[in-house]
Amino acid sequence: MRLANIAGRLHILADSGAVDVATASDGRFDADPQKIYARWTEFRIWAGTADLARARPYDREALGAPTPLPAQLVAVGLNYRDHATEAGFDVPDGLPPVFTKFASSISGPYTHICLPKGNVDWEVELAVVIGSTASRVSEEQAWQHIAGYTIAQDLSERVLQMSGPAPQFSLGKSHAGFTPLGPWLTTLDEIADPTALRLTTEVNGEVVQDGNTRDLLYPVPELIARLSRIVTLWPGDVILTGTPSGVGMGHNPPRYLASGDTLTTRIDGLGTLEQHFTAYPQDSAA
Repeated sequence: MRLANIAGRLHILADSGAVDVATASDGRFDADPQKIYARWTEFRIWAGTADLARARPYDREALGAPTPLPAQLVAVGLNYRDHATEAGFDVPDGLPPVFTKFASSISGPYTHICLPKGNVDWEVELAVVIGSTASRVSEEQAWQHIAGYTIAQDLSERVLQMSGPAPQFSLGKSHAGFTPLGPWLTTLDEIADPTALRLTTEVNGEVVQDGNTRDLLYPVPELIARLSRIVTLWPGDVILTGTPSGVGMGHNPPRYLASGDTLTTRIDGLGTLEQHFTAYPQDSAA
């Protein structure tokens, strides 16, 4: 099943279009896409009976983030060996670096972003959406707590991120529009192999990242198990699982996004994101 946020309303996607969940369920389920995760099991049962013949065409520009306002947006760093190396860090021994991004940075899959001052970099990431509360779960149990996967771009302004006596990871990665999500949520039964997905990033059509989630140092179930020993994960929470090598700061010389650039992000079986960048207005604080 694929779930989409279309103009702020929850839809099930079919080959012929989209079915509005609130309308099709006669109001049993809320139109708000974020609220469905609190009733995930009940919803999945109903969705299996939904009449997809009621699907209607939709405008892709109306797509929003499938999780527009998660209670927790958790990001994992250095979870691919080659990326840790290019970033100048040792491979993590134990739990990899974990930080948060602010939910105000979340946007839909097809957006225009004003570049703040500094050096804005790209990071394709598999995003995991939690479907039921997870606290101190095992790796084997972790799969049962996943609603599905979506694509994330963890856009990062490197100057702020690395400034000061301690890195400002959360702030440097939380400018407006810096967490595009989408284009929809895909449940695991729709994915041939949810442990091995190709991830790519293109800048103006040039491939700059090309990785595979089979190379995660800490795979999805292990991440959920390790995180849930400390943090209770709630329905609708989002985990960004890390990025492979090829980020801009790893290029020689470093390469960053500029006004006029188009960033295209893909993960096999999950769809595509597309971001267009413009310069920040000169008279505005950045």
